[in-house]
Amino acid sequence: MSWGLISAMGHIGIQTTKLEDSVFDATQILGLRETERTAGAVYLAAGNVHHELVYVESEVDGVDSFGLVARDGDALRIIRKRVEDENFRIVSEKPRSAGIEDGFSFVGPEGFVFEIYVGMQENHAPQLSFGPDRYGHINFHPRDVGGMMRFLHRVLDFRLSDVIGDDFAYFMRCNPDHHGIALVRGEGTLHHHAWQTQSIADLGKLGDRLNKLGRDLIWGPVRHGAGHNIAAYFVETSGAVVELYTDLEQIYDDARPPVVWGEDENWYNMWGQYRPLDFRQHGLAPVDLRSVGATRR
Repeated sequence: MSWGLISAMGHIGIQTTKLEDSVFDATQILGLRETERTAGAVYLAAGNVHHELVYVESEVDGVDSFGLVARDGDALRIIRKRVEDENFRIVSEKPRSAGIEDGFSFVGPEGFVFEIYVGMQENHAPQLSFGPDRYGHINFHPRDVGGMMRFLHRVLDFRLSDVIGDDFAYFMRCNPDHHGIALVRGEGTLHHHAWQTQSIADLGKLGDRLNKLGRDLIWGPVRHGAGHNIAAYFVETSGAVVELYTDLEQIYDDARPPVVWGEDENWYNMWGQYRPLDFRQHGLAPVDLRSVGATRR
């Protein structure tokens, strides 16, 4: 169900200097399954799709792309025209990822690459194991957070769910999930990619798996005010943060006005005031695809 041109969050692409360590984090800690390998890229998924996470072997750690699913072919063409009208640089006129029927990629504000597509192949797991149900959202920290918010609304048809402070943070949706993209003013980096699970008990099991490996949760479980989800976070090999969450607010009224919070209000943890001082210091900058190659099929 969607009201706009984008129907779902598709995937997150990350370039990593330690490909096998990144795949270990995704499969053995988060609980994804590997669906395909190509030259220098590994595709992973939680749901019954070809991929929701792509790790690309690289000489740098950074954000490769944000994948978004267009509602249909007409929506794909409308977005392509909007991108042309705003003179964003096209990286590829065809899908960069394996397992996709049609799409294109462009460099958006602050160097982040957006891959818009339709027709991803299905990939059904032979049996269920531990791990999340699906990829849910991203949180990134643009320098011009208001400009990024307006771009997402104007070009990609995202809606505002919550507004934090005076041009400090925006939570935006493309379907009933409270947010598919959260924006917090920062240094131009991706902070985390987030995965939906069924129960708060799964967050405890994530903490246990990390503990067995001598690693830590960096925050949580917490109950957010904006979005109402219960969440826990760890840092993966590439330097990005991974969130596992449950109980995210669903918004079925497209006309619902945004909830407005003061920047100093406790919109981040309804169970307490504590927030790690270094939590927002983690993250990955976008990779310049001109220097590393545009395709990964």
